[in-house]
Amino acid sequence: MDLSFAEIKRQFALEAERAAGRTLTSADQLPLHYEEITPAWLTSALVPALAPALGSESGNAEVVGLRLGEADEGTSSRRRIHLTWNDAGQRAGLPASVFCKSTFHLENRYIIGMNGGIAAEATFYNTVRPKLPIVAPEALFSRYDPASLNSLIIMRDIAGEVTFGSHELTLTEEQARSQLRLLATLHARYWDSPELETELAVWNSWEKYFTITVEEAGFGPSCARGFQLAEDVIPARLFPRAEEIWPATLACVAAHQRLPRTLLHSDPHLKNWYIAADGGMGLNDWQCSSKGNWGRDVAYTISTALAVEDRRNWERDLLGHYLEELRAAGVAAPDFNEAWRIYRQQLFAALAWWTGTLGQPPEAPKMQPAATAREFIRRMAHAIDDLYALDAF
Repeated sequence: MDLSFAEIKRQFALEAERAAGRTLTSADQLPLHYEEITPAWLTSALVPALAPALGSESGNAEVVGLRLGEADEGTSSRRRIHLTWNDAGQRAGLPASVFCKSTFHLENRYIIGMNGGIAAEATFYNTVRPKLPIVAPEALFSRYDPASLNSLIIMRDIAGEVTFGSHELTLTEEQARSQLRLLATLHARYWDSPELETELAVWNSWEKYFTITVEEAGFGPSCARGFQLAEDVIPARLFPRAEEIWPATLACVAAHQRLPRTLLHSDPHLKNWYIAADGGMGLNDWQCSSKGNWGRDVAYTISTALAVEDRRNWERDLLGHYLEELRAAGVAAPDFNEAWRIYRQQLFAALAWWTGTLGQPPEAPKMQPAATAREFIRRMAHAIDDLYALDAF
């Protein structure tokens, strides 16, 4: 169910009124803020998911203390919780901390609530993640309220085990190939699958997700504003064609209606990837996941993950590798020339996600540092210019 921002605000106020003065003891109650979480609530939420590690101690483990880590606010409200277990939990080696994502604040529900991202991410961890042989975080608890769009996802804390991506991270060619293998595994699993309309019905189509974000959350003017703000990092040949960028963006979104569909991560910029302990790549943050064509994920990944010169040297081989992985999984993948055309076209909506971030609406939560947005815009704008992508339609 898609809600207007007025309805989200109304439900947010009702939620706070109904929960006044309560004490959380059961996972059936969804917290409204991190300070409301109690050891008893964490015991109820975490022990069922940790039962395999507990064995005969499954009925005895309890969280007896907690300490909240530093707040990290953005499109979601993120926080680490440090746990103290009783003797049974300590004997079982249960985790000393967990990592949480929530939409406890009204601002968090603003963009990702209206376009269905809250429901999509919570459902991903409950329904899709257990079926996918990919490197991605695992949730110990994942729930959302469809009326108010409050949500909380508690994940295994992988800090210290992995290297999280940033716009300053340099990947090797093999790591880039690892990214494409992961995407091919995800896409092949749901390629034109009937499950897109049954088990995955809660996910919006990419076109609907984009349209709601642009029209209801004010992202359209933000993209134009961000493009102008980034003039100094956009190739001199491309910037004068600014008026052609938005029509190309709408065309690349509309193309999803006639192209093969699958489940997309839909926001696979480099900050949402991490290097796992074995050197391969894992993919985090599924709040923009939607149903659409593979080209969005592939174009978005390659164009943000790689330095401009590396992308120029590797992108054709990387796209060929992705297509080979699809075929190995039994998918009737497009031929290279068709895939190359789709790849060039889909660069535009990827660019919009970052020009819109740089020029974001004033009422939106601060989404990303300007340095990150500017670097990703630079990389994608160079890809659009190098590949004459405006001529790909």
